[in-house]
Amino acid sequence: MKLEFPGLDANGGPCYIGTGCFHQRDALCGKKYDETCKVDWKRLNRREVEENATVLEETCKVLASCSFEQNTQWGNEMGLKYGCPAEDIITGLSIPCRGWKSIYLNPEREISFLGIAPTSLLTMLVQHKRWAEGHFQIFLSRYCSLLYGHNRIPLKLQLAYCAGNLWAANSLPTLYYVVVPCFCLLKDIPLFPKVSSLWVLPFAYVAIAHRAYSLGEFLWCGGTFQAWCNDQRMWLFKRTTSYFFALCDTILKLLGYSNPTFVITAKVADEDVSRRYEQELMEFGDSSPMFVVLASLAMLNLFSGFGAINKLVFNADHSEVSDRFGLQILLCFLLVALNWPVYNAVFFRKDNGGMPAPVTYKSITFAFLVSTVDIST
Repeated sequence: MKLEFPGLDANGGPCYIGTGCFHQRDALCGKKYDETCKVDWKRLNRREVEENATVLEETCKVLASCSFEQNTQWGNEMGLKYGCPAEDIITGLSIPCRGWKSIYLNPEREISFLGIAPTSLLTMLVQHKRWAEGHFQIFLSRYCSLLYGHNRIPLKLQLAYCAGNLWAANSLPTLYYVVVPCFCLLKDIPLFPKVSSLWVLPFAYVAIAHRAYSLGEFLWCGGTFQAWCNDQRMWLFKRTTSYFFALCDTILKLLGYSNPTFVITAKVADEDVSRRYEQELMEFGDSSPMFVVLASLAMLNLFSGFGAINKLVFNADHSEVSDRFGLQILLCFLLVALNWPVYNAVFFRKDNGGMPAPVTYKSITFAFLVSTVDIST
């Protein structure tokens, strides 16, 4: 938040993310901005309410009911937009498109908004799946910022919205880099230029510069190196599971084969889960398809890592192996390091937060079958 929101603010205004926000009533009720919308807050604060308690009570009963919005534009042109898992993003986009201006304000004062975040890995992945699914639905709808915001908001703000709307689509290149280089390493297929070649410099520059810049930003915001490593790990887990499942569900919905439901994020954990959370242990004690994918990819990376060690140790020409597969071996070892909590849950942990046996068997079997595929012509 320390980087994204100031960046959005500079590009035309931060988006509404459902919390930590104040709305002007006219903006939320669908009114277009004009000069009459300016408010004298000092005069407004001195206004006295003359209605008696009985009238106010009856008014509140109407607002608290579930029927006050029937046969109205509420949910369409007024209030939060309905019909999307990421209704706050659509609402936040429609407000500046009507001429209103949003600003990012983060004064140095006591905390004004408090929230509860998920404390288990699966809950967090499910939450991000819902967010990514909603974002991608927005991108494929008439509310896509490039269409809905055309000639209404600056182009740079339209593109800034696309960064979140394409979370689900970004799962595909991530899966490619997680699966294909490691698989090709097992099959002795080089994908990158030789380390001794000058053509390796663009690849090395992009990888090193991007990670160094990311680490610098994280440290500048007050984080630590260990926290940055954990952030990279969660980035990998979300893209290979939450975002990929969101992409598949959205496509199936568009084809008429699926009708996803709104999944409520459970934010209350039992005592054992809370204790492991305080001990900074990831929670894997659920036979979720997301964990099957996560563990299968981790096993494939591990098998590829063993294959790389075998090439480096038992191959007569070590320098040739390092030269041909240097970048692939480095990528494989980095993925193995990021997946360490998965290996710990699969092989070593004996508590209820360890990986369930069915997930372990499925992942090892799948990774073994993939690694033994013969692609020779």
